[in-house]
Amino acid sequence: MIKHIVFWSFKDHTATGSKADNLSQAVALLDRCANLVAGIEQFEVALGSDNPACTCDLVLNSAFISQDALDAYQQHPDHGPVKVFMKQAVASRHCMDYTF
Repeated sequence: MIKHIVFWSFKDHTATGSKADNLSQAVALLDRCANLVAGIEQFEVALGSDNPACTCDLVLNSAFISQDALDAYQQHPDHGPVKVFMKQAVASRHCMDYTF
């Protein structure tokens, strides 16, 4: 199994809208990816809390049965709009993949 966790911090404002608007759109885009390919075992999208110690705005916590399944997800054409949107709305991104 491969765990794929991504954290994003969003810009306060972009040409597409406010931080809140962009977070809402990001959640909707990611939620549509939950069943893109066979081999997705877990797919959880969550907004960060209002806790001042929280350093990120959004997380994707997912698990795939294999690296091939993760690769298929990342290369799927319906995942493309997520990447395009995130590039313009996100201030920083952190990702960690590991085998468990």
